[in-house]
Amino acid sequence: MIGRLLSRPDGAFGLAAAALLIGCAMLSLVWTPYDPLAVDPAASWQPFSFAHPLGTDSLGRDQVSALLVGARVTLFATVVATAIAAVLGVAIAFALALAPRTLSSLLERAVDVAIAFPTLIVAIILVTGFGASTWVAAVSIGLAASVVVARTVLPELRRALLSDHVLLATASGAGTWRIVSRHALPSVLPTLIVRLTQIMAASALAEAALSYLGFGTPPPTPSWGRSLSDLQSQIVIRPEYLIAPAVAIVIVVLGFNLLGDALRDVLDPRSRVTAVEDEAAPRPERKGATL
Repeated sequence: MIGRLLSRPDGAFGLAAAALLIGCAMLSLVWTPYDPLAVDPAASWQPFSFAHPLGTDSLGRDQVSALLVGARVTLFATVVATAIAAVLGVAIAFALALAPRTLSSLLERAVDVAIAFPTLIVAIILVTGFGASTWVAAVSIGLAASVVVARTVLPELRRALLSDHVLLATASGAGTWRIVSRHALPSVLPTLIVRLTQIMAASALAEAALSYLGFGTPPPTPSWGRSLSDLQSQIVIRPEYLIAPAVAIVIVVLGFNLLGDALRDVLDPRSRVTAVEDEAAPRPERKGATL
């Protein structure tokens, strides 16, 4: 599957963006050019130079170091939020699919109401109640996104539970957990994977937005959204200072979205059948040029 993703421009870009994010986050654990928390007011707003390729901020902190540590914060929030959304969303979907029809209908209406609230608004409400931190921001984003995952997985799950092999397994006396783990869950996995890549993009953007608004990662820990907020006062005088964190956010969000589009096409059985038929089709013979 990796080969098919790499053969597509969107898949290759998405994988490269994910690899770049992970690489920068892992690198920040063992090395940064400077201490990202070191404050030196005498070195504030240093221009781009060999010592500081991206300059320094108002407190004299190196922006390359802040960018690397910000990648770690973004990766952490994205992974935690996506994991929570996956586990809770799949659990909600199974509860809706296996519940009695009346109860399932009521719960489904509640899920529809929850989806109507934007993820960022829900996250801001939760962060306001529990305090600003990377953990709280990630958990809030995951909780808000879980209903989206549940609504996406539910139709596929219901079709899987009504399929012939599931009905046959039920008639043979197989338990609910065996049916779910052996038959239902694998059938919804492609749809779930595609949705989760989109959730990762939304989580990275939501974390940056929360930090920009002051509801996410608290200072002095650097994050891309907080870097944009801190540098905003210099947008007229030194607009180049905002390029690095802004481009980083765009690359990560766009990369995960494009990776989701590529995965959707690769994991779609109809696209696989079409690809196999195209490969098996006889090639027209090329006639030699006539003089």
